[in-house]
Amino acid sequence: MKLKILLPTQVLLEQTVIKVTAEAVNGFFTLLPRHIDFVTSLVPSILYFYTESGEERYVAVDGGVLVKRGDEVFLSAARAVQGSDIEQLTELVERELKVLGESEKKARSVMARLESDTLRRFMQLGE
Repeated sequence: MKLKILLPTQVLLEQTVIKVTAEAVNGFFTLLPRHIDFVTSLVPSILYFYTESGEERYVAVDGGVLVKRGDEVFLSAARAVQGSDIEQLTELVERELKVLGESEKKARSVMARLESDTLRRFMQLGE
């Protein structure tokens, strides 16, 4: 199978794999080459995949949509981090999420101010 992980600004991964394990809202599932076509939403979790040589690899995803069609598996996510071992991935996720968490706080604060300003202006128009 061909696994392709797409982020808003880049293709994170494009690799031939023999097995993909991920977590959806209703639990974990595994895709093998002859699995039926499949679409699901993923929860924030670790996606496991196995290369042709049998090496286990990991990608942490912040949710997303997974589509299997024929011998292709596509994963579209807002954020994802890949690693070769689970300990390395844990450190990367902690670092990435900490930075993103601070950025999100700032963005939410700006959005809240914009929304309240917009509502105030609409109320002034109604007067």
